[in-house]
Amino acid sequence: MVTKEYRGVLDRFEDDLAVVLLERDGETVGDIAVPREQLPEDGRHRDAIFTIEMEGETVQTISYRPEETRKQAEQAQSRFDRLSQRPPRSDEKS
Repeated sequence: MVTKEYRGVLDRFEDDLAVVLLERDGETVGDIAVPREQLPEDGRHRDAIFTIEMEGETVQTISYRPEETRKQAEQAQSRFDRLSQRPPRSDEKS
């Protein structure tokens, strides 16, 4: 059987399961639910990013990507900060 690699993003926890969105080429192609303990300990938080190798429907490896997780969080915060700035009114100086 062929092993496929996905980018995984931890979406949420449901009891003792972690729901991870699977992405390929920038598109979400599905999700998996894995036991929380199967995730690397430092990646057990929402929006953590992983490399996930699967053979068929079976997860072979899950590797946490801390640097990519940090960069993604910074980009999201930057977008939020830009969107939350109130544009000046026409009678105000910019």
